[in-house]
Amino acid sequence: MPDMLDTPENIGNWLRERNITSVRVEGTNLEGAFIGKNVSPRKLESGLTSGFAFADVAFGLDLGNVPQFGFAMPSWRGDLPDILLHLDPSTIVEWAPGRAAVLGDFRDKEGQPLPACPRNTLRRLTDRLDGLGYRAKVAIEIEATVFEESIHEARRKNYQDLTPLGGAAGSAYHLAKSKDWDDYMSAVARRLDELGIDWEAWNDEAAAGQIELNLAPADPVTVADSWARTRQVMREVAFGLDHCVTFMAKPTAGYGQASHVNVSLEQDGQNVFYEESGPSKVMTHFLGGVMATLPGATSFALPQITSYRRLVDLDGPPTTVTWGIANKSAAVRAVTGHPKYSRLEYRTPGADANIYLVLAAVLAGGLAGLEGKIDPPAPFEQMAWCLPPGTARIPDSISKAAAALEADELLAGVLGQDLVDYWLGTRRWEWLQFHTTGGDPDADLTTWESNRYFELP
Repeated sequence: MPDMLDTPENIGNWLRERNITSVRVEGTNLEGAFIGKNVSPRKLESGLTSGFAFADVAFGLDLGNVPQFGFAMPSWRGDLPDILLHLDPSTIVEWAPGRAAVLGDFRDKEGQPLPACPRNTLRRLTDRLDGLGYRAKVAIEIEATVFEESIHEARRKNYQDLTPLGGAAGSAYHLAKSKDWDDYMSAVARRLDELGIDWEAWNDEAAAGQIELNLAPADPVTVADSWARTRQVMREVAFGLDHCVTFMAKPTAGYGQASHVNVSLEQDGQNVFYEESGPSKVMTHFLGGVMATLPGATSFALPQITSYRRLVDLDGPPTTVTWGIANKSAAVRAVTGHPKYSRLEYRTPGADANIYLVLAAVLAGGLAGLEGKIDPPAPFEQMAWCLPPGTARIPDSISKAAAALEADELLAGVLGQDLVDYWLGTRRWEWLQFHTTGGDPDADLTTWESNRYFELP
């Protein structure tokens, strides 16, 4: 990303040197949808201080484009007042010839950070960790499914009976994929390189047409920004090749899709999660807070109706509130014994989750654990699936997860009650829409879900 773009004059010069004729100003709403406007270079320069106005319905419409009702409006919502996207100049990139892009945070009309802005929230918690002397380092695994059909054909088919790109056989890590599958991912990797988005690996995943793309570790806000832009790249490349891609948690009857989060803390350049004998005291307390808040944080990790279709024993996603050392069947896997790679892998989130919010929830739990010196339960040393009754299970519906979040005063105390309350209203609205506008709770994956979730989250 460009250096020294700290004044309107420098940004204006940067735009002119590259013959930029339009700039996309970008952000995410609570659903994780990539939203924004395209503005002229002159408009960009004039809005660098004031911000760019968006009607508050950017945070008040559901994925079916229906206003959400039935819960209290916060102070920044009402009769369609403006909220303002304030840009982060460090994120400006030349997206394509003649077009630039820059990310921002939402504020209210008084210039205060919007409590429901995912990027604001993550930045605030990262700063709070910094205040304790820790620097968070995170990495994201993105999973998606690519189909042969164009997005227009997929729409005509209501996203049903699509043809997985690369063949109908599903398994993990296979290199015997058809050339069109490799062409797609190679094109994605080239675009990421052009944009300066640091990626590490990509491979075939478990379901037919499914891929996993790993973003390189960095600070939480940088990685979340890369996540938002990478998904946009994956969509644009698919559209350009007359294919389509989805980040639904479970777009077919095959395996679901995840967004695993890896996190560690550094102090003076050293990984403080590491101790030669196992988890350090810092890792232990951070983990204690994460485990204490895991049921409530599930509402952010599994945000949609379809998110919970992944929670099937033996299918890969965790189903129990457990952690273990090197245990991939648990909700949290602790990687220990290495001075560089010691970390926690948070395995609950679906591919449809808003990673800004997921990272914020994980850091909030970790902060609560560090500040309260919370000890985690004993590590689980066996397979954490198919356990007998009495084992604490991850909430398995959008309403159960909302209830767990509402009951979690520890998580709300760090994340912020305004965000939690507003989020709970939107999740209960989503449940209501499913049950009253065509969803069928007794059926397998429905066209209602595909039409709602295939393209936008």
